[in-house]
Amino acid sequence: MLTPVDDGPAVVACTTCRLSADLREDEAGQRGGARLAEALRSVQQGDARYAGIAVQEMACLFACKDHCTVHLRAPGKVGYVLGRFAPDAEAAKAILDYAAAYAQSEHGRVPFKDWPQGVKGHFISRTPPAGFVAA
Repeated sequence: MLTPVDDGPAVVACTTCRLSADLREDEAGQRGGARLAEALRSVQQGDARYAGIAVQEMACLFACKDHCTVHLRAPGKVGYVLGRFAPDAEAAKAILDYAAAYAQSEHGRVPFKDWPQGVKGHFISRTPPAGFVAA
């Protein structure tokens, strides 16, 4: 059930997420989460700032009320689940911009003033790293 992946900063995209609050998939039968994962990889390949951030995929993050979800994580840092994104390059860029700032942060906390506009209002939850709780 578990597949080993690199343990560095990562954006884990839910590949089975709905396309939107109202639609399960697009006209070709592709889920929104799969489209968002493709957009993340495409944007990542076009910008060296994102080279240290892995884009990983996982079926179902169990955030089904919030379509197009991702989990942002790194060792020893608070993690975040974000959702309600459009599965497009604009959302992917905002997620990766935040992920770059997150990767550079000491404990996973990025000052609000540094948040890209495209992630504001998309946070669903934060998760403590193994062995810690957040203050």
